Amino acid sequence: MESEKEYSNGEVTIVWKQHLCQHSGNCVRGLPEVFRAKVQPWINARGASSDEIVEQVKKCPSGALSFYYNKDKNGA
Repeated sequence: MESEKEYSNGEVTIVWKQHLCQHSGNCVRGLPEVFRAKVQPWINARGASSDEIVEQVKKCPSGALSFYYNKDKNGA
């Protein structure tokens, strides 16, 4: 089973490390348009602005959610 998945909106990419997730629910409560517990795929990277996504991902207590800006990874 894959333990790391990425979801991108073109500007920012959300990285989810399933094996670290403690299911605190912070992401779902904080940004339900993006983090949808009962939908597959559960992360909709186009559900909010990149800034809102980054701020919410930073609140993940387990480190299961992280992010990177695509321009940084692609060297642009």
